[in-house]
Amino acid sequence: MPSKVSCLYLLTVVCWASALWYLSISRPNTTYVGHMSIPIRKVPKPPQNITFTNIHTRPLNPHAFEYVINEPKKCESAAPFLIILISTTHKDFDARQAIRETWGDESTFGDIRILTIFLLGWNTDSILNQMVEQESQIFHDIVVENFIDSYHNLTLKTMMGMRWVTTFCPKAQYILKTDDDIFVNMDNLIYKLLKPTTKPRRRYFTGYVINGGPIRDIRSKWYMSRDLYPDSRYPPFCSGTGYVFSSDVAELIYQTSLHTRLLHLEDVYVGMCLRKLGIHPYQNSGFNHWKMAYSLCRYRRVITVHQISPEEMHRIWNDMSSKKHLRC
Repeated sequence: MPSKVSCLYLLTVVCWASALWYLSISRPNTTYVGHMSIPIRKVPKPPQNITFTNIHTRPLNPHAFEYVINEPKKCESAAPFLIILISTTHKDFDARQAIRETWGDESTFGDIRILTIFLLGWNTDSILNQMVEQESQIFHDIVVENFIDSYHNLTLKTMMGMRWVTTFCPKAQYILKTDDDIFVNMDNLIYKLLKPTTKPRRRYFTGYVINGGPIRDIRSKWYMSRDLYPDSRYPPFCSGTGYVFSSDVAELIYQTSLHTRLLHLEDVYVGMCLRKLGIHPYQNSGFNHWKMAYSLCRYRRVITVHQISPEEMHRIWNDMSSKKHLRC
């Protein structure tokens, strides 16, 4: 007989596929979720005026948001060596599941404890919020706050992750912040970069360091107005596609953000907080913020690769796992 968890997982996959198909045609009515067998916790509606637009104009950033979905007991049994914070969106269930089944599998490294946490805001579509709630009840690896989930609120999503680590898992040794379209070579990350047998580092931050300035072209995805950021250069910052830091830095960044005007470019904003803290990010060429054609030997040399689909993630993971005995 299949286990209860297997049945719930299968139900979730079917529900996600059905819901997304309906959403692609027209907005479904609320009776659809009402037919599901898993109970839905009642969650508060987010305040209508909480968006990045009206927060970034304030002199301070109080991060006055509430958890809609939380996992406050994830670290109660033991402090993890590594927490993986993954920025994702409601419709990307396939990406989250691919990560759970490949490099984000918490059981892969045995005695080295790893936690995987997916970060989301509040979606304007109540059906998607309910679907994520269903998913959370099965996997218990999702954290949601009640800001509007959008590209311009990515900074809020990352600060939520910093806040979560600071509040619920401060004794973790390291944090990886990444996105749900990233492939991570966990062997290189854990054994070659972080090295569990060595003394944990403090005030440590590394990734693909970018030295650049604001783009003033309003048509650009990375447009930055002079009103928001008048300087001609950004502080050094790590690409938001993937960076690693010691857990003490999570609290330092979160506390600094409370007194730092928000910017919608999340990685630039983290760089601003690091500059205030006097922490200089280390360059690491293993972090790639672009897509790379797959080859076994090439992927063995990297830590992260960008723009990887769920199907590619499974294919790469399976190939690398089955060929560990081959030499390059």
